[in-house]
Amino acid sequence: MSKLKFLLVLMLFFVATHVASAQTYKFMATSFSVLEKNQKGKWGEWSDLENTALIISLDTNKNRIVVYSQEIQLYKILEYHEKEESDINLIYPFTCQNDDGQLFTISIITRKNQNNRKQMYINHPDVILVYNIENLPDPKP
Repeated sequence: MSKLKFLLVLMLFFVATHVASAQTYKFMATSFSVLEKNQKGKWGEWSDLENTALIISLDTNKNRIVVYSQEIQLYKILEYHEKEESDINLIYPFTCQNDDGQLFTISIITRKNQNNRKQMYINHPDVILVYNIENLPDPKP
């Protein structure tokens, strides 16, 4: 009987841990910039920052990132990588796939030496998008 209780407690612990770790994070993008490769395959210059006000959702329950821009960008998270931390940056990288099946990396970066400014980089093979983001507070019930 004690083995059964132990297994039940252990199972509840694993379920509670899984539920606690699966969350949805929401961000507000305040500006963005684009970097593109030219016809020779060389990276050009970053575009000027443009102001924006759009929502970005990181949903670990559904393993996806959604950017609610004029054209909704939906990215399936295939792999959560270990965070990378240095004196100046805290980076959370993800391997993702878009609707066309193309693989690329999305990274959420906190710039420690810039008042903890947050950015999200979407690294496509020929285009990189960067969004300056802020955490959206959870709505109060």
